[in-house]
Parts: sequence; structure tokens; C-alpha cells
Amino acid sequence: MKQPNEIDGIQFRDMFAAATNWLEKRVSDIDALNVFPVPDGDTGTNMLLTMRSTVEEAYKIDETSASAVAQAMADGALMGARGNSGVILSQIWNGLAQGLKNKDSFNGKDLAVALAQAADTAYKGLSNPVEGTILTVIKDVSIASRKQADENGDDVISVMEVAVNAAEESVANTPMLLAALKEAGVVDAGGQGLFTLLDGALRFLRGEAELMQFRKPQMVSSKIPLTPVTVPASESANEDEVPFGYCTEFMIKGSELDPDKLRSRLKSRGQSLVVVGNDTTVRVHIHTTDPGKIIHLATTLGTVHNVHIRNMDEQYRDFLELQKSRAPIADIEILSVSAGSGISDVFTSLGVTAVVHGGQTMNPSTKDLLQAVKNLRSNKIIILPNNKNIIMTAEKVQLLTDKHIHVVPSRTIPQGVAALLAFDYESDFDTNTHLMTEAISSVKTIEITRAVRSTSFNGFSIKKKQAIGLLDGAIVTVSDKPKDALFATLAKAGPKKAEVVTLYYGKDTDEVEAQQTKKEIADKYPHLQIEIVKGGQPHYHYIGSVE
Repeated sequence: MKQPNEIDGIQFRDMFAAATNWLEKRVSDIDALNVFPVPDGDTGTNMLLTMRSTVEEAYKIDETSASAVAQAMADGALMGARGNSGVILSQIWNGLAQGLKNKDSFNGKDLAVALAQAADTAYKGLSNPVEGTILTVIKDVSIASRKQADENGDDVISVMEVAVNAAEESVANTPMLLAALKEAGVVDAGGQGLFTLLDGALRFLRGEAELMQFRKPQMVSSKIPLTPVTVPASESANEDEVPFGYCTEFMIKGSELDPDKLRSRLKSRGQSLVVVGNDTTVRVHIHTTDPGKIIHLATTLGTVHNVHIRNMDEQYRDFLELQKSRAPIADIEILSVSAGSGISDVFTSLGVTAVVHGGQTMNPSTKDLLQAVKNLRSNKIIILPNNKNIIMTAEKVQLLTDKHIHVVPSRTIPQGVAALLAFDYESDFDTNTHLMTEAISSVKTIEITRAVRSTSFNGFSIKKKQAIGLLDGAIVTVSDKPKDALFATLAKAGPKKAEVVTLYYGKDTDEVEAQQTKKEIADKYPHLQIEIVKGGQPHYHYIGSVE
């Protein structure tokens, strides 16, 4: 029987189905990273299409063991692999399936072993593995996961947490390993895609499936300052340039196929060669100037299927146009003030580039904000103060820098979140500032804290340490218990007309208590969608939004 700290096949399938949806939210942004050395298709799109085939195959089988589901997903990945990144991703799935063979369910140690097998299999599929790519990321993930499993036992979530952290660190480091990435001003697109998938799977395991519907994955920033992507002034290729050739992909079906032998035969016939599969099915990806000869060779080995040949010179010209269209908005960065690691994580997942620690009782200075602005690469920066006492401080930053600063006057954490959700990646600097400023009025903010002294205010007689509830900054209720203050404040926020309530619970609020509070709110207001997030903020038991 499956133990509580183990994952069965159904959970494994569902966590990566959720991860695929998570990846889809960042496809265009991952595609935009793909400038190395020419756009071989679109990395984000190719990984998404590969994952859709992966998950679809898992839903077709009746078996529920982890082994059977993992093998079905590996088969689906191989059949649906698109582009260089998709083929490598299929190898990762092949390795995971090998690592989970004969297992009805798996724990943290089993997962670490499977990730190690995935890394090994991915490297073997390439004739010339390059570091600073998705390969490095899966290798770093496997090393960190194995160490965590050896030190801390069987817990799956702890291994996944370490895997995600290692993936993020590895992606941030890719420009240190690959000069082309550093020169282009980007991290590796395939590595970012893999991080996004692992992050989505982890969030699903943590029970954040509903929350993921209203968030976007984090785009990893490089460890080193990068120069922005530049687009060549001339669209026409130099006559002396060597053409990029054709991105050629196909599948061979037959018997007694030998992927290693075929890889050796094709090694001198093109670039970016990936040959993966087994004795009955082989997937090939290669960049070549003569795809006809490659296809002819393939037909001597078996039947050829799913042939895709793309002119990379045309792709490159299309890519230049894409980069030009993105240029006006690619350099907008968002700086946010936040108190609490959980809230900071939420902001980062929504696209915030830098977070300055601060809030009630610890307002950052103008100097703090100015230094953060100086550390950002962009000349166009939006600041979210998220506290009424920080707005004027933030506005002073514009006077002290040559960078263009817009302050969206968010007075609370929920207003900051609403502003970020309104950000439009296809709009310019001024338009986004307008959209975000408008959005902050669309959310009501609840804050539950304790009085620091006895006083009479706004008709309330308040004793020191009593719980008080604020609605959009105004005290509306006083109670002896934070939970009672929360329910009384929520009642005044118009919950019957609302759809979503999000609660960020503070560092002094127990998770069990927070989950019980969620249940009680759901029982009282069954029409509401309730989200609970570990905010980790000091002083405030709960900060909530009502939308």
C-alpha cells in the first residue's frame, strides 16, 4: 500500500499535468530567451507540445502504478518530441521511467535515483553535450536531490523542494558556462523550461493547484549582470555568411534499430544532433544543409514518420522581427517592497525582478530603494511600495537617478498583487503603469493584527494586545482573538458579492490554524474560492484580499 510520503502513478501523472499548464503560462517568455545560436523552433513551445503528448499518453492507460505511468509518459514524450529541447526532454522522461521501473509508488529516495538516471540518459542521447543548457540543469538537480535524499530520508516534497532550488540556481548560472548566453543577455531557455516544470510539480504536491490558476511562474534571473539582447540593424544576411541550414526532425520505426550506431553515422553530417529511442522507435533531430541525404539514410533503416524540415534562415529573420516587436517592453523591471518570505515568493512568481524587505515598523529608506534601483539592469522601473508609509519615499527615488521610475501607489500587499496581475507584457511602460494603478482599486484589503497600546479610536475602545481588523486601512472591528476579528472584518468586506478570498498568514500563525480558518470560511461562504498562502509576514496574523 502507498505510504503518505509516497507518490503513486495517478499523482505522478496529475502533478506533471499541472506542471504542463504552469509551463504554458510562460511559453512566450521562454521562447523569447531562445537566441542561442539561432532559433531552432521555439524552446518554450516545443517543450509544451512535448509535455502535452507526455501527459496525454499517461491518461490513456488504465494502470495506476508509478512504473506504468512513467513508462507511458516516456513513450508519449518520445512520440511527441518537438525541437532540440523537446527531444532532450523526452530523454529525461526516458530516464525517469527507467529509474521508477517496477515501482507501484515511490518515495523521496526513489525519486532522487530516478532523477540521476534521467540526467545520465539525457547526456547519452547527445553526440556532443554542451554545458550551460538543460543538460546542466538536470545534472545539478540530480546531484542536489540525491544529497537531500541521503541526508533526510524518504520525504518526496523535501526532495522536490531541493530539486527546484537547484534548478533555479543552475539556470541562473548558465551564462557563466556558455558565452553565447552571456553575450545574448539571457539564461538558457531549455533550463528555464525544466525549472518551470519542476516548480509546477512541486506546487501541485504542496496543494497549490488552485493558487496556480492566478499566478505566473518565475522567470529566473542570471547571477551576473547581462547585456540586453540586441537586434542587428540590418535584416539582410551577409552574402559571405554560412547559412543556418535546415532543422530536420523525424521518427524511424522498425526492428533491431540501434540509436547509438545511427548517432555515430550522422555525427559528421550536421550540427545539434540528438538521436534517442530504442530498438523499435528512434527520434532524430539534426541541423543540416542537405536534409534529403539524412532522410534517405533513414529510409534504409525502417519506415519514416512525422518528418519536419524547417528553414532556419527564415526562422532567424522571423526571430529578428519578433525581437524588434518585443524590444520596447523587454527592459521593464518591477521592484516591490515586501515583508515575509512567502509574500516575496508570490511577488517573484508574478514577475517582480527585485524585492526590498520592508513593511510595517520597518519601512525601507530612500537609500535602500535607490540602491535596489541601481542594481537593476533596466532603465524603466516600476516600484510597488505596498504600504501607505512607503509611497512618498518611493516617489523620491526618481529625483536621485537618471533611470525612468514610475511608482504605482499600492498601499497594501493585496493591491500590489492585483497590480502585478494587471501587467501586460505586450504594453509599453506608461500603459502598464496606468493599468496597474487602475487595478489596485479593484481589490479590498483585510489586515488582522494586535493593538500595540490601549486607545479610543473611530468609536472603538481598544485595549493593548487586542486583535483589530482593518478594511482598506480603516479599523472596523476589535476582538480578543485574531480569528474572530478576521471573520468580523470579512463580513464587512461584502463577501456575498465577492468571488475570491486570498489569505496570507503570518509567521506567528500556525499552518494548521490557517487551514482550519480556510475551512470555516468555506463553510460559511460556500460560493467563495478560498486561497491560503504562507506569507511569513511579522505583526499581522492575516493579510487578505477580497475580489
